[in-house]
Amino acid sequence: MSDFFQEAPVLNNQYQSDKLLKSYLKRLLPSDIIENIEKDLNNLGERVTTDILDMANDAEKNTPQLTQFDPWGNRIDKIVTSQGWKLLDQVAAQEGMIAIGYERKYQEFSRIYQFAKLYLFNPSSALYTCPLAMTDGATKLIEIYGDEELKNEAYQHLTSRDPEKFWTSGQWMTEKVGGSDVGQSETIARLENGEYKLYGTKWFTSATTSQMAITLARIEDENGKTIDGSRGLSLFYIKLHDEKGNLNNIIIHRLKDKLGTKALPTAELTLNGTIAKLIGGEGGGVRKISSLFNITRIYNATSSIAFMRRGIYLAKDYAKRRNAFGKKLSEHPLHVETLANLEVEFQAAFQTVFYTVSLLGKDELDKATEDEKVVLRLLTPLIKLYTAKQSIKVASEVLESFGGAGYIEDTGLPKLLRDSQVLAIWEGTTNILSLDVLRAIDKEKAFIPFLKNIELRLENISLEQLKKSKDNVYDSLNKIKEFLPFAIKNGADFVEASARDFAYSLFRVFAASLMLEHAQWSFEYENDSLYIITANRWCNKQLAELKYPDDTYRQESNIILF
Repeated sequence: MSDFFQEAPVLNNQYQSDKLLKSYLKRLLPSDIIENIEKDLNNLGERVTTDILDMANDAEKNTPQLTQFDPWGNRIDKIVTSQGWKLLDQVAAQEGMIAIGYERKYQEFSRIYQFAKLYLFNPSSALYTCPLAMTDGATKLIEIYGDEELKNEAYQHLTSRDPEKFWTSGQWMTEKVGGSDVGQSETIARLENGEYKLYGTKWFTSATTSQMAITLARIEDENGKTIDGSRGLSLFYIKLHDEKGNLNNIIIHRLKDKLGTKALPTAELTLNGTIAKLIGGEGGGVRKISSLFNITRIYNATSSIAFMRRGIYLAKDYAKRRNAFGKKLSEHPLHVETLANLEVEFQAAFQTVFYTVSLLGKDELDKATEDEKVVLRLLTPLIKLYTAKQSIKVASEVLESFGGAGYIEDTGLPKLLRDSQVLAIWEGTTNILSLDVLRAIDKEKAFIPFLKNIELRLENISLEQLKKSKDNVYDSLNKIKEFLPFAIKNGADFVEASARDFAYSLFRVFAASLMLEHAQWSFEYENDSLYIITANRWCNKQLAELKYPDDTYRQESNIILF
């Protein structure tokens, strides 16, 4: 019997080995900025394969524990996290994972730099990017709506690089009556002795060990009445502990047992007279908190592409080591085709996410045009919904490419699939975000600027090698142009039933234009034809897969289902 064992994949410096990231930064950033940040990115690219990865492994191994009572029977509700999780918090502060975006040292390019680091960090972070997403969202919200007190206290902590001063924030929206439907929220805010106190149960609260949280509640008037629906919700800031370190009238019932994100403390809790501060005046809570969601959705998409990249990297490395049927996996044509298709999916997602990040940076510095602002509004739900589904698909294929080893927990591979699955749920499910795409088109009139953005990019594509792909994108764009007025004419139910396929089609066509743009640039300035190949692969697929669900079609769907 042979004593030979297959080699495990090896994780090398994740910045140095990321050809697409380096090429993209070279195209988008001024050379002096690249010169200033490249050492930092290279250092992080190494750390995520060494000490940071060790921290994440410790956090995954030693999951959070809830102690509800001390030895003498006193209710304490203390969540204990691992040393690895605590160290990841320190890394987040020291690496400026939040600070970079608000120091704005590199003006509108600061967000690209920040998200490049988050992209490198995420797969080795045990999903510490979840509290970071909510922290960044809370920081943005306070920057826009916070008073001087919040800006002088919370904001300074959220943007600190000092681990002793750095805070993270929770985002407590989900209640028993509904998740995405925040209009059903039942949490009450009562003005007692000159301060607001909150009463209600939050069914799902991530990053429950954070120092603060943002939440929604209904303010009771002097007669004990509230306003129903989204219109009656106001925005509140909660500091989790008092000066003595005791919980702020918060009862933690349990930690959630989840499919993935095992290192992340997620709790079910009750606010029982929790002291809170009103943000931005009464009412308008849903509108105000959208500034937070816009940030967290971009984080979600960044996590998706980061997981895709990590999985594909490991699969490619393994393919060059694994012997099967007399040769390496990398020498089997079908295996190569499978991984090549995943790489094309990843590149489309990467280009679209980082383009959105670039628009965010411009918008924050008032350098975005009005058209770019509404394109950002539309792209934010689009990138979140599409890349989350891509990430699950890629993770599943990656596990399969390892055979039985992909199903063994201590290889670390199953975690890719388990953690990717949550990305389609966090920050709005695929259907909820598909409807949000329709709202952006209806309320912000984003459709025409979105199409114009694509067309202007296509007009600049002149390489002969990209001509067929360019024509295919134009054809798909015309199908989309024709579809929307037709759908609207057929009524609200028709529009809603077709929303997911419509959103997917918008993403694919937009991604196609970005891939063509990068392919042409890389060929001209890097003498590299790789991105011509991947752009052509993407553009020559069916980009606009639209559904036409008329009355009969929808009736048949009901028959099939019910």
